[in-house]
Amino acid sequence: MFRPKYDKNQFYHWKEIPVRFRDLDPLNHVNNALFNTYLEEARISFLGEVGKMQSEFTDGKTFVLVKSTIEYLNQIKYPSSVLVGTGVGRIGNSSITALQAIYNSKTKELLSVAETKGVWFDITNQRPTRLPEIENIEQMMVDAEF
Repeated sequence: MFRPKYDKNQFYHWKEIPVRFRDLDPLNHVNNALFNTYLEEARISFLGEVGKMQSEFTDGKTFVLVKSTIEYLNQIKYPSSVLVGTGVGRIGNSSITALQAIYNSKTKELLSVAETKGVWFDITNQRPTRLPEIENIEQMMVDAEF
């Protein structure tokens, strides 16, 4: 999987997330399950900026996560906050593969990388459906080998 050094231009979308005391496990670092929560929160924020998808959410369409691969590279400690970069890796007829990276917001140290695949899903018909046309999709693409 890719390991991008921090570059504000690497990802289309950035989300800063504070580390909460309750995120810690008995080893006094953020539990691995919370990495997925941070990544999910950033993906939802990212989708909120894609206008056409927002209108289709109200029409009964949504993403269903079908694959998630996370590499844990460094510990996340409290107190701190993280920066999560999100971009698009690949686009299919009904799916998008997102590439994400988590950095320490202060030091910009790479903490984790992830690749997730979501399928655009029609809730009414309970089946995958074609992605809507997404304006400026080229700007959202991450230039990385994965």
